[in-house]
Amino acid sequence: MIWLSNKVAFLINWNSPGNKNPKHEILNSKQFQNLKIQMTETAHFYQLTKEKLFGLFKTSDQGLSEVDAKKRLDQNGVNQLTAKKKVSAFALYLSQFKNTLTLILIAASILVLFIYYFGERDPSDLIEAGLILAIVFMITLLGFIQEYKAEKAIESLKKLLSYKTKVLRDGTEREVDVADLVTGDIVIIEEGSKTPADMRLLEAYSLMINEASLTGESVPVSKFTDLISGNTQIADQKNMLFAGTSVTSGRGIGLVVATGDGTEIGKIAKNVAEVEKEATPIQKKLSRIGKIIGLVVLAISLVVFVFIVFFAEDFTSQPILQRIIHSFIASVALAVAAIPEGLPAVVTISLAFGTQRMLKKNVLVRKLNSVETLGSTDTICSDKTGTLTKGEMTVRKIYFGGKLIEVTGAGYVTKGEFLFGDKKIGVKEVAPLLECGFFCNNAKLEDKNILGDPTEAALLVSSAKAGINPKGKRVLEIPFSSERKMMSVVVEKNDKLVIYTKGAVEEVLNHSNISPTEKRKILAVNEKLAGEALRGLAFAFKEISKSEFVKQKNSSRGSGQKKLESGLTFLGIQAMIDPPRTEVAPLIKSCQESGIRVVMITGDHIDTARAVAREIGITGEGLTGLELEKMNDSEFIKTVENISIYARVNPNTKMRIISALKKKGHIVAMTGDGVNDAPALKKSDIGIAMGITGTDVAKESADMVLLDDKFSTIVASVEEGRGIFHNIRKFVTYLLSCNIGEVMLVFVSVMLFQKLPLSATMLLWINIVTDGIPAIALGVDPAEKNILSHKPAVFQKNIITRRLWVEMIVFGVLLTIACIGIFLIDLPFGLERARGAVFTAIVFFELVGLFLIRDDYKVSFFSNPWLLISVFVTVIIQLMIVYIPVIASLFEIKAVDYLDWIYIMAASGLIWLIFKSAENILDQFSSMRMDA
Repeated sequence: MIWLSNKVAFLINWNSPGNKNPKHEILNSKQFQNLKIQMTETAHFYQLTKEKLFGLFKTSDQGLSEVDAKKRLDQNGVNQLTAKKKVSAFALYLSQFKNTLTLILIAASILVLFIYYFGERDPSDLIEAGLILAIVFMITLLGFIQEYKAEKAIESLKKLLSYKTKVLRDGTEREVDVADLVTGDIVIIEEGSKTPADMRLLEAYSLMINEASLTGESVPVSKFTDLISGNTQIADQKNMLFAGTSVTSGRGIGLVVATGDGTEIGKIAKNVAEVEKEATPIQKKLSRIGKIIGLVVLAISLVVFVFIVFFAEDFTSQPILQRIIHSFIASVALAVAAIPEGLPAVVTISLAFGTQRMLKKNVLVRKLNSVETLGSTDTICSDKTGTLTKGEMTVRKIYFGGKLIEVTGAGYVTKGEFLFGDKKIGVKEVAPLLECGFFCNNAKLEDKNILGDPTEAALLVSSAKAGINPKGKRVLEIPFSSERKMMSVVVEKNDKLVIYTKGAVEEVLNHSNISPTEKRKILAVNEKLAGEALRGLAFAFKEISKSEFVKQKNSSRGSGQKKLESGLTFLGIQAMIDPPRTEVAPLIKSCQESGIRVVMITGDHIDTARAVAREIGITGEGLTGLELEKMNDSEFIKTVENISIYARVNPNTKMRIISALKKKGHIVAMTGDGVNDAPALKKSDIGIAMGITGTDVAKESADMVLLDDKFSTIVASVEEGRGIFHNIRKFVTYLLSCNIGEVMLVFVSVMLFQKLPLSATMLLWINIVTDGIPAIALGVDPAEKNILSHKPAVFQKNIITRRLWVEMIVFGVLLTIACIGIFLIDLPFGLERARGAVFTAIVFFELVGLFLIRDDYKVSFFSNPWLLISVFVTVIIQLMIVYIPVIASLFEIKAVDYLDWIYIMAASGLIWLIFKSAENILDQFSSMRMDA
């Protein structure tokens, strides 16, 4: 092979006695620090000549000496990323307590223990405190299990550098651990290897690099050694190699210019580590509810405290200190009654159920609170390659025989047709062109699995669609190079030798026998294809005699190669693109109809991005990363609403896009698969990583992972997230309305009768069991039909809107009136009977409230069998408490009389009728409807 002979010649030259490169220089500490300063100040290595680079890094063609390499390693550190300080499991568990409702529960348990110590030492107080603490332990444990191992992005980045590489030391090629590389080392890379550090290319032979994980570029990039002027982005630095990228073909030799944290991956790692993950929308909403509950409980407790100290007749004869103690105990008891102990647990369990449902839809949720966030999302910033597109290059059009022919099918599926207009054409008409693409190819197609360059894979697929699988033996390859922009092979078939050539259209035309007029026509066709973001490759061939082939092969490399590739017969063009997924366009339309804006962010060229966006229905202006960098933050924020296509972006650019959208008040979901996506994934409200094509770094930085890499799965997740938001709203409304009713009942009873119709144990039992079981079942309610038709603003509101607060207060008033009525009727028969009747009545009234709340949503009565079962279980449990004497004695109540059942059923019916009748009045009273 020609590249092998080049390698041998190059190494012989390096090791020759006549080499006049400078001697190795051992640097002292001061010189080394000066070198580091120089390297920092000289960031644009792609602009420097080989000689300047050697002078800057104090190295030579023979590489560093082992002594110098060791000294640099000791002074600069290993070629690894600085490990982020690990969060211990205990610290992660403690972080679960950063929740207002959880802190309120802990405070409640402490207060109950205070009551036990200073009060009558009732054992039920200890049980109550224990139950509350058990709830706290359960919800924090669930959150801890879900989020364990969530912060390991840096460790995943380090995996990219854990292998050996070939390096020249003292003029001799040897293998060393990547961790031992230092700046100034000369590294040899070959097909199939990973780039071990950031390097400036010194030699390149048909070198193609896959930089998708770093830049988002969908096709391998051809690398060369020429100088590049001006300031360019990473994707355009064609004479640079970056750590973590991989060699798809060819070989090269490079000078290490950055290692460890100094590499582009290292900079990304630093960004990932520095990005603080903000609270999710559900965390913010629940925190707000917790603060409201805390303030209301404090206010009510203060009123009760003052009332008992100064106005309660039963305590006025006692000393002031004794009155204060009794008042404090009573107000604390009321405060505990006001706290919805089951709410944090129900939220956690509901989100956990949501993660299981989403897993069935190919979404792996890594962070529990992110489940609901997708429902609030109004902007999806999506990566193009592999998410909106198939991530597989596909020939879409071919130009042959003066005809522009369309090729159907997408990706690496070998089924498709060739159409001219609406008419299907025979494969024989295009066979010569496809056969050239088949032979001039190093990729392999095995059972729909592609090995090799994606561009060459697309040519194999297009020939397979025509059933072309010709036989022939390759006898020579002239590999592609960035200077020639062509590749040629000589194939022996049917005792004939044929030269097949592919490459850039203009270059192939220059080597073909073609008239100037025809050349202009073909170039115009190629320009038209480029306008559609199709990448055109030209093909040509010629037959050659065996004697002529031997003659040219044995001549000097340059002249022989030129003669072999001259006088070609031009065949045509195959134009390809990474096509959009077929299901994406209707999904984009569905998102837009529901008020969700889709923004495309890609490392590809702007023309390609615009063409794909046009095809899938993304509208808006386009902007390149370079153009964005020229804008300051205020300028960009003013225009960010109009831009829907971003091309040639780098990691910092993505961060700016996310930040600008969030500053405009948007809830942003970000998709990504590469190392370059990690900071933006963490910065966004919800980061979504690709499970198939995604790097470990992306997955570890994301909140959820798509197991099938499909945009349709994101849309399904939005639907699920919206359903979860509705369910959270349902059970939060249910639990709070129950607690409001209970607090009103206790408050009014204390004020009017100075008697409690419900004990603290009863209140805790209601909050945790008889309210908690149906509330958990509400968490698995199905999403209402056409939930995607709602605008995102519906799901960005507070969980409890003004309308819902009014509803809950109205329900609390009705519940209080009904319970006090039953309490007064039964009080002459004894406190235990009255409490038993009220205890049972409040459970049934709250179940009525449950179905009143659910009636506001478009879900059928029988759509959630678990809810019906939970209601049935709640009723059975309540009947057991009331009618089994041993259990009833624990609650200090007596069995409910049949007359009480009549009162309870009648009051339940009245509450339903009054509440439904009041809905029109509530609509007029409240300016914020739930479904507005």
